[in-house]
Amino acid sequence: MADQDNEPKLIVDSDWKSQAEAERQKLADQEQQKAERAAERELPPADIMGIVQILATQALLYMGAFPDPQTGRAMVAMDLAKFHVDLLGTLEEKTKGNLTPEEEELVKQTAHELRLQFVEVNKAVDKAIAEGRAQQVDANQGRGGGTGQGPGITGV
Repeated sequence: MADQDNEPKLIVDSDWKSQAEAERQKLADQEQQKAERAAERELPPADIMGIVQILATQALLYMGAFPDPQTGRAMVAMDLAKFHVDLLGTLEEKTKGNLTPEEEELVKQTAHELRLQFVEVNKAVDKAIAEGRAQQVDANQGRGGGTGQGPGITGV
């Protein structure tokens, strides 16, 4: 009987169990956050849709659809907008017959919508300049929120 009293006893209390469970949950949460950050960094597939999105975004950017992050004002450079719309048109022309029907429709529809948008924005810019609400600036001279690649419009 004396031998049984001298044996070490393992005592597990509820505090230790809760602490271990909290630590396990913390590690699981950290792993999940790490996986989510890795998923955010994943690039989309390199396909026609990605090319169309890039060209459309650039065209819209130069048509003033997105504010300049530095100034908070719209940046309008119609020559650069036209360039990106024309690039999309070239893509449409050069890939004809080599795309799936869905891809072909995406390129065609996006190019069409951007051309319509370009005409509307160009009219609005001309009107704003005529009314004195905007002025044309040469971005090469460091004025306005231009791109450093030619004339732009400020105050639109």
